[in-house]
Amino acid sequence: MGSQRGPQVSVRAGRLASAGGKARTRQVAWLLAAVVVLSLLAAASLAIGARGLSLTTVWQALTQFDAANGDHAVVHARIPRTVLGILVGGALSLAGAAMQGVARNPLADPGIMGVNAGAALAVVTGIYLFGVTSLSGYIWFAFIGAGAAAVVVYLVASMGRDGATPVKLALAGAALSAGLYSLMSVILVSSQDTLDRFRFWQVGGISGRDWAVVLPGLPFLAVGALIILGTSRILNSLALGDDIARGLGQRVGLTRGVTALGIVLLCGSATALAGPIGFVGLVIPHAVRSLTGPDYRWILPFSLVLAPALLLGADIIGRVVLLPGEVPAGIMTALVGAPVFVWLIRRGKGAGL
Repeated sequence: MGSQRGPQVSVRAGRLASAGGKARTRQVAWLLAAVVVLSLLAAASLAIGARGLSLTTVWQALTQFDAANGDHAVVHARIPRTVLGILVGGALSLAGAAMQGVARNPLADPGIMGVNAGAALAVVTGIYLFGVTSLSGYIWFAFIGAGAAAVVVYLVASMGRDGATPVKLALAGAALSAGLYSLMSVILVSSQDTLDRFRFWQVGGISGRDWAVVLPGLPFLAVGALIILGTSRILNSLALGDDIARGLGQRVGLTRGVTALGIVLLCGSATALAGPIGFVGLVIPHAVRSLTGPDYRWILPFSLVLAPALLLGADIIGRVVLLPGEVPAGIMTALVGAPVFVWLIRRGKGAGL
């Protein structure tokens, strides 16, 4: 009997290994397809706009730039906008996926930790008190405000015996957001000039940005992305519950703190660079789970690729839907993201963590 069981176990193990290999191959194929889609949308972002250009012209502008050629100048002017769309989309989706894992809340987004509210209040304060008028100036105020708000939320949620539980994080974030938005409203009501300047940033978008806006945010985005991408196994453990995570050797408080740091760096930088863009960090992780399941080792890379594709696609549509004007990408992502999110919820897939 024992001699018969040995071959049977080996056969089953071989079948499981084969199934696992096929699943990995399928995931890699889907990921490569997503990269191709993102590349095509990046090329379209350089070509499509109020002044439409051919892909041949785009290629010539990138490889044989002629400063006297107006079309080439247009292509180079669109490069920072396209790069920013890729960076912001990737940052928001990584942060959103990590938030949902840390908070074990499928509806978590930058608002749950007060990031958007902190960034918005800081920008309003910079405009009102210091007369900041440029996007490069907004970056630092928004980043400081987002980081400070997230730290306060985590410290408040950490009080008590159980530490920063998912419920306490959500409640602390909601309470702080309400308070910060109230303070912001007081300032905006008392200053029409501040309101006029703030509205441009508050809508959320990637138009009108140049390298002077993009480059200061790169170090924060890079560090935040490295932290979150390195926490995939940690997020898998936290998704099983704090007790099981501790049983697997995780220091839950420390790992939540490290992950929260990455979230703050990504959300703060993205919000500072492009304003509060909604639905990207909420919808994409849900959609990705329908392809990958609950494994964050796949959720994070897929989110990193698909979210920029969504943001660039929304930005491209916004450029041409109301010519000669533009609809900001923040509005387009809401128009695209809201129906998709409702559809995902009705399907009942991808919402589980």
